[in-house]
Amino acid sequence: SAAEAAAAVKSDTAEKSSSAAETEGFSEGRDRLDEIKERGYLIVGTEGTWSPYTFHDKDDNLVGFDVELARIIADHIGVDVKYSETVWSSIFASFDSGQIDTVINEVSYSDERAEKYDFSVPYTFTRHAVLVRSDNTDINSLEDLKGKVAANNPTSATGQLAVEYGAELDTVEEMAQSISEVINGRADCTLNTVVAFADYMKTHPEAGEKVKIITVTDPEPYGYIPVQKGNEKLLNAINEAIEAANEDGTLSGLSMKYFDIDITKQ
Repeated sequence: SAAEAAAAVKSDTAEKSSSAAETEGFSEGRDRLDEIKERGYLIVGTEGTWSPYTFHDKDDNLVGFDVELARIIADHIGVDVKYSETVWSSIFASFDSGQIDTVINEVSYSDERAEKYDFSVPYTFTRHAVLVRSDNTDINSLEDLKGKVAANNPTSATGQLAVEYGAELDTVEEMAQSISEVINGRADCTLNTVVAFADYMKTHPEAGEKVKIITVTDPEPYGYIPVQKGNEKLLNAINEAIEAANEDGTLSGLSMKYFDIDITKQ
């Protein structure tokens, strides 16, 4: 199926990282950072289908803001980085089973997730938006979502936001599919970040006449990196890498490269 195909690891590097991770897992009572340094590489879970955060370029190379951030963190630790590409609905299962060291995919903070994971400092700040068909006059704010159908992944922050405001979910895996659902009338709307929608419209200009985008939140902390609880050394190393990249302007430069705006500052 398409979902199974999307879930498949897409590169030799990712395949190697996934199999290596399966054999290593988490060691009780030992900080994951020590294992990463001994192994010589950081295993990062990411989607690979969410431009411009994590996606494949025309030559099928895995690129994106979060992909490059993972490399920065690995460089700071002094190891290589390997990516394990997984659909969003399965990514935390891979994390919990120890197949990957962390998830770098604009993971948002929630109290529920904080019961299981510790979180880095935020590295992006964003605004959420609602995309509807151009002829839709019913939805102009989050409050208007009540009773409407939103095409979103139920495990994503945007899907949970839609449910919080009373929408029913049309379950999808990827943003392109969610926008197609709206255009085809199977869903009333879809929620995502302003920059993700802007990137989609840049690469799909034909959609410009079919949909419109309504910004619905002020800038707020958005992207965090989770680690399994009990891995303070790994968390500290990730925070040090983020803070150093912020101070020397590397993160701002990455943001301008992928978004044309700086989303690393509130």
